[in-house]
Amino acid sequence: MIRIIFRRGLVIMSCWFITAYNIYGQSSKLLTIDACYQLAESNYPLIKQHALLDKTKEYSLTNAAKGYLPQINLSGQVSYQSDVTQVPISLPNVDIPSISKDQYKLYGEVSQPLTDLFTVKHQKELIYANTAVEEQKIEVELYKLKERINQFYFGILLIDAQLIQAEILKKDIRSGMNKNDVAIANGTALKSSADVLQAELLKADQRTIELKAIRKGYADMLSLFVNQPVDENTILEKPYITSLTPEINRPELKLFEIQKKTFDVQNKLIDTKMLPRFNLFFQGGYGRPALNMLNNNFDLYYIGGVRLTWNISSFYTQKQEKQILNLNQNALDVQKETFLFNTNLTLKQQNSEISKLEELIQTDQDIVLLRENITLSAQNQLAYGTITTNDYLTYTHAEDQAKQNLIVHKIQLLMAQYNFKTTSGN
Repeated sequence: MIRIIFRRGLVIMSCWFITAYNIYGQSSKLLTIDACYQLAESNYPLIKQHALLDKTKEYSLTNAAKGYLPQINLSGQVSYQSDVTQVPISLPNVDIPSISKDQYKLYGEVSQPLTDLFTVKHQKELIYANTAVEEQKIEVELYKLKERINQFYFGILLIDAQLIQAEILKKDIRSGMNKNDVAIANGTALKSSADVLQAELLKADQRTIELKAIRKGYADMLSLFVNQPVDENTILEKPYITSLTPEINRPELKLFEIQKKTFDVQNKLIDTKMLPRFNLFFQGGYGRPALNMLNNNFDLYYIGGVRLTWNISSFYTQKQEKQILNLNQNALDVQKETFLFNTNLTLKQQNSEISKLEELIQTDQDIVLLRENITLSAQNQLAYGTITTNDYLTYTHAEDQAKQNLIVHKIQLLMAQYNFKTTSGN
């Protein structure tokens, strides 16, 4: 029985594709769901943010690298002081000059950091890490496009299948009209029964018009995302799922891992702040007095050496800064745990939906088989006048409804499977 149903399903699907080919013609354009994913990502405005991030990273790294270069400072000072240093002795025939209370100084200093090189290294690491975080955030947002593409893509697939079924319904009604004409010719049916069938055929035409209008709405939305024309001549290839993997491989997980790396770099920077700073320096200037305090004339001077600075106050905040960093890491772990919980919950719900639809499809196939036999028998009865046109239409609509249910459930199953695939990230 399963093999018979499977073979019948293949025949039905083959008929759908053959009919679709005849409807849309050889000039039709084929579009796949994977192509829609790629086109949507490449055309989404947010993708431009990657180039901006690259430029920002480039400028930030260039600025950070300036920390390797010697630092140059220019300073000047004019002062007047209430008193100056004096030699408290007097010697015969010796003129001890006195220093002026107005003093002038203009000097420049060149210093080359030594231990700050480690700080520059960690700053560069942090720039790389922060850029990677922002880029991954973009990937997370782009991944969400798949959910929207799924809605439009499978919506169009469902409409296309319903359009094909509408043509099959029209064919059944026309077949009934032919049988009814035979019954009218034999005097076993009233001429008004032909009007009933003609009215049903017009209703089927109206249904086709409505379905095409709905399809156009889906196609217009999909066209905006993929930046390509999607119209009545565009055929969407029906995708197939080989297997579903419950393992979660979403871009959000990679984002969490990258954010963890930024915490590691920040921790290094906190430790670096505690180190003493050594640098080489050279200072040269012009002023009064210069280095010789007993010379009250303007003079040039220079001084060079090694300088040590150590900001001891950094110890006051080190512990608190690391605690804050640790709290942020814990908060990130909670976010990841919450994401995994919600995603697993969604996957369980989607898996239940898939199982339900698979069972419904098996039942639908049995119902369609029975309804087809009933309609075929009703056509013969209509020709002999043993049933009315209303009876025939009742059987025809029941078969059509059974086929519609099968079509809807098959597309819903495929969409549920792709939603499962999108949710898991595989």
